[in-house]
Amino acid sequence: MIKNIKWLLLVSLTFVACNNDDEVVVVSNSSDGLPLTSGSANFSKYVALGDSFAAGYSDGALFKKGQEGAYPSVVAQQFALVGGGTFTTPFMADNIGGFLFMGNVAASPRLYFNGVGPVPVSGTPTTEITTRLTGSFNNMGLPGAKSFHLVTPGYGTLNPYFGRFASSSSATVLADAANQDATFFSLWIGGNDVLTYATSGGIGVNRTGNTNPATYGTNDITDPNVFAGAFTSLVTNLTAKGAKGVVANLPYINTLPYFTTVPTSPLSPAALGGAVGVAQINGLYTLLRTALGSADAGRIGLLSAAAANPLLIKDESLVDKAPQMIPVLTGYFTQQGDPNAATNAAIFASIFGQARQATAGDYVLLTTSSVIGSTVPGAPSTINKFGITYPLQDGHVLTADETMQVKTATDAYNGTIKAVADSKGLAFVDTKAIMDKLINGGIASNGFTVTNVFVTGGGFSLDGVHPSPRGYALIANKFIEAINMTYGSNLKGVDLGNYRILFPSSL
Repeated sequence: MIKNIKWLLLVSLTFVACNNDDEVVVVSNSSDGLPLTSGSANFSKYVALGDSFAAGYSDGALFKKGQEGAYPSVVAQQFALVGGGTFTTPFMADNIGGFLFMGNVAASPRLYFNGVGPVPVSGTPTTEITTRLTGSFNNMGLPGAKSFHLVTPGYGTLNPYFGRFASSSSATVLADAANQDATFFSLWIGGNDVLTYATSGGIGVNRTGNTNPATYGTNDITDPNVFAGAFTSLVTNLTAKGAKGVVANLPYINTLPYFTTVPTSPLSPAALGGAVGVAQINGLYTLLRTALGSADAGRIGLLSAAAANPLLIKDESLVDKAPQMIPVLTGYFTQQGDPNAATNAAIFASIFGQARQATAGDYVLLTTSSVIGSTVPGAPSTINKFGITYPLQDGHVLTADETMQVKTATDAYNGTIKAVADSKGLAFVDTKAIMDKLINGGIASNGFTVTNVFVTGGGFSLDGVHPSPRGYALIANKFIEAINMTYGSNLKGVDLGNYRILFPSSL
């Protein structure tokens, strides 16, 4: 009996010791302190599909350091902790960025911040884009790719980034990815289906209703049904052999720094020449208001000598009032003794017939900052200042109407992405919600707050569209969070403090 009591006491102490050990042992590299696990996912063969964001494009170029910090590369490093295999990337040859085509510079070097603004790094690209790479690659992110491009045969002949490692001249991105028999994939595609339209200032066509992408121009908006067909085909094929994966929806393009940095009312009275300069410009505006007529005079308000003033822009969605302006302007110039009154009236009417002042619903492109106030070649000296006495043109501004077209298409794409993700049981990353947080105070992590503010916000590179190193790390962590939630893994993600805000001039 005494012997049995001793054994019971020993067993009891053993259990207490085990319980105490369980309480104090914490795994620091997991999200929950428990031993790392991949959950129900198998990360042994991971393939990433997407566009420039998946590729690691940053500061206006693709270069090796940027590729190393691409969100799929960061995610793959976490997968390696729980059985993930080798993750290969079609690296560029240098950290200058850009590339050569047949020995000539065909894509410019990356940008860096010189204390004043973004400027190109010194040096000449050494990546000859026509040099073929051998083997397959896990990172299949392709700058410039739209949704339907990933299922287009021979896309490598159209996009040199794919052409340098495509399995054949007729290959599709999807087929080359599927042939790798991935056990896990990521897919973030669709941004370029509206981005090129937006960054061009709406110089393109909204192709909604046109389901033949072969007829599309570079800057056109992809028809939502074309997007849906391509995206569904991509996911169907990638999951055909049982692979699990993660997909992401799309933020509104106009929330990127490329569209939010330059204000619509940047014209201070001092910049306009003070009270005298404002009065001179208002003389022109008064004439234009009269010519437009009372019903449309509100397009152009008089400027203030005490507050910032809005830019003058051309809005192609407006009814062109040139025909009704010509008689009024002809009369004015005739009164001024102008021998070319009719000719000059026609010139003025053609320039200002669709002019208006910018409002909060418009988005002035980042590249337009250097155009505002510059001289318009060939314009009369009295009306030759862009954004002030001469309207900024279609390629300078994304107007409210154009912005709405982009948002409508994006909403349709996002509906498809979520529906397909749900139907296949895939992890889903809501990048639209993430971007909404970045523009409304930012996202705090690891002692840092990341926002969309240009240069200083930490989230975006100097091209105003693509993430910075820290921004890519944040995206990777959001992908990991979605994967953990869906598949029961407990990957921790990375410390944002280990990633730069911007790349320096020399790497």
